[in-house]
Order: sequence, then C-alpha cells, then structure tokens
Amino acid sequence: MGRAFNFSAGPAVMPEAVLQQAASEMLDWHGSGMSVMEMSHRGKEFISIYEQAEADLRELLAVPAHFKILFMQGGGLAENAIVPLNLSQGGAMDFVLTGSWSQKSLQEAGKYGPARVAASAQADGFTTLPAPASWQIDPDSRYVHICGNETIHGVEFHELPDLKALGCDAPLVVDFSSHVASRPVDWSRVGLAFGGAQKNLGPAGLTLVIVREDLIGHALPHCPSAFDYKLVSDNQSMYNTPPTYSIYIAGLVFQWLKKNGGIAAMEQRNIAKAQLLYDFFDSSSLFENRVAKDCRSRMNVPFFLRDESRNDAFLAGAKAANLLQLKGHKSVGGMRASIYNAMSIEGVQALVAYMREFEKTQA
Repeated sequence: MGRAFNFSAGPAVMPEAVLQQAASEMLDWHGSGMSVMEMSHRGKEFISIYEQAEADLRELLAVPAHFKILFMQGGGLAENAIVPLNLSQGGAMDFVLTGSWSQKSLQEAGKYGPARVAASAQADGFTTLPAPASWQIDPDSRYVHICGNETIHGVEFHELPDLKALGCDAPLVVDFSSHVASRPVDWSRVGLAFGGAQKNLGPAGLTLVIVREDLIGHALPHCPSAFDYKLVSDNQSMYNTPPTYSIYIAGLVFQWLKKNGGIAAMEQRNIAKAQLLYDFFDSSSLFENRVAKDCRSRMNVPFFLRDESRNDAFLAGAKAANLLQLKGHKSVGGMRASIYNAMSIEGVQALVAYMREFEKTQA
C-alpha cells in the first residue's frame, strides 16, 4: 500500500517530492559533506539556502519591498505575545473573535496592554464571521488582530477587511498560520502577518513574520531581545540561531510551489478540493458541516455525523482505508479534514468515496 492520505491539521501533510529531495540530501547537501542540520547558520552554505528561501517566498506571496520577512521561532502562540510586545507601545489593541485561535491571541495580548473585543462570533458558535462594518474599534487602537483562518472551527476570511474604509488608521495584524500560501494576500490592507510553518509551508519549528517597515523599532522596553523585530530584521533573522533545518525544508516547499504554478494555481486547486467536500456534506443525510457558506474554510473542514454513536466506526473504517487524522479537535468534537496545499485532489476524492460508502452501509 502506498502513502496514506494524511488529513492532520498540523504538523501536516508535506509534498512527497519535497520529502524525497530532503531524503536524498540528508547526509550530504550539494557536495558540502554535511547535512543541512549540521551546518553553521553563518556559513556560506546555509546563507545561500536562507537567501534563496527568502527570495522565493517574497516572489510567491508578492511581498512588497517595504515589508520585512523574518524567520523566527515559537509558533503562532509565541507571536500572540511577540506582536503586542512590538506593536502595542502599551496602548489598546482590538481583536475580532472568530474561534479558538483569536481567543488565545486576545488572552495573551492582555498581559501587555488593554486588549479589547471589537467583534465576536461566539454567540453563533463561531460558525459565522462578524461583518467588518459592525466592528467597534477603539479610535486609539495600536492594531486590529484577526485570525485569517480558524483551524479548529473552520471559518475563513475570503477577503481581508479594509480598515481604512472603516475609518481606522490602525494596522491590520493577520494570523495566517493555516492558510498562508493557499491564496493571494492583499498587502495594501496588512500591517503584519504571522504564521507557524507546520501547516502549509514546512515542518514545525519555523515561524514566519512579514511586517511593514514602519511598524518595526517600537518594542516595549521589556521585550526580549530575540523577539524584538528590529533586532531580528537588522540581523537577517540570525540574531539568535534560527531553525535552520525547518528553513531548508520550507525553502524546498517554496520551490515546489513555484514549479506547480505558484499561489494562483494553488488557490484554484484549493477551491476545487473544498468544493468537492462541501458539495458532499450539503447533499448528505448522515454528515453535516455547520459553518455558514460565505465563510467556510478551504483549508480546515470540520464535519459531524448526525448520529455521533457512529463516530468510532467511521474513524476505524477511515484508518483501514488509509485516510488518517480525521478526528476533530477535542474542544469541538466531530471530525475534521485539513486539506492544505500538499493534499492532492485524489486524497479528497478518496475521502468522499469512503464517506459515500459509509453512509450507504449505515442506512
């Protein structure tokens, strides 16, 4: 039997071609006599890997020249502290609550300044997104935070809000951990975007921060040096030892993305994969997705069996069919299929075929 279809929410499925290349280069990278994980981060070999990865990412995401790309550590959870340490200047911060991850961001930021709720979809069970026109933003807000895609609840902003159109001059901060590189980014609407790499870009360990230059250099006095965006930027992400092997693997993913049509091609593939799943749920008598149609995630698709006594049988049959990691997050229950860039259309087709067959046998 071949490789399984891995629907894990993260760390997640990787492009097989990337894994094969990494395996072939494990002991000796390009005749250097070393594995990448053995290299000095200041040596010419790794510097070339780092510079290529940064250039490829800037090209793929069309990142403007006045934004800095930082390769950091700590994941999205650490950035929930690092962003306010750098951007709040002790002032108010506004948060739009759309699920578990934006809730965590609010709670963490409250340690460093006044963290406000500008809008919340909690009353709807985080199955909708509050309309930007309804957001109550503090006139003196230092930034407005959104989670672009909520991995657990399966809601996604299909268009970034235009804060200027709302009369707000604060920068928009976007946690794009779980949908980075799955769709284009309108950088004219963004001040800072951050995300862990372990969903769409590579293995765990690397955190990506893309920040507008004018937002750098305002860290609170008690901000740890290694988390000060200015120090990280001034030292080309090497103020401290970066996650070298994770950067290398992410660089291979960037090259894979370029070879496969870039972000525009990925977006079309992701639309097709998500449509296949949602069309099935909308016509099913046993399975359901509860997210409003206008904000359904293309990356993370939570679903439920209307008869939850069949959950264990469903998961056991899925595992036997080589369809892995479909159990939903413990906080919401049910099931979840994460269909990131590296998940093939064939994987989604196999899942739908299994669910159709399971539904027939349970009738």
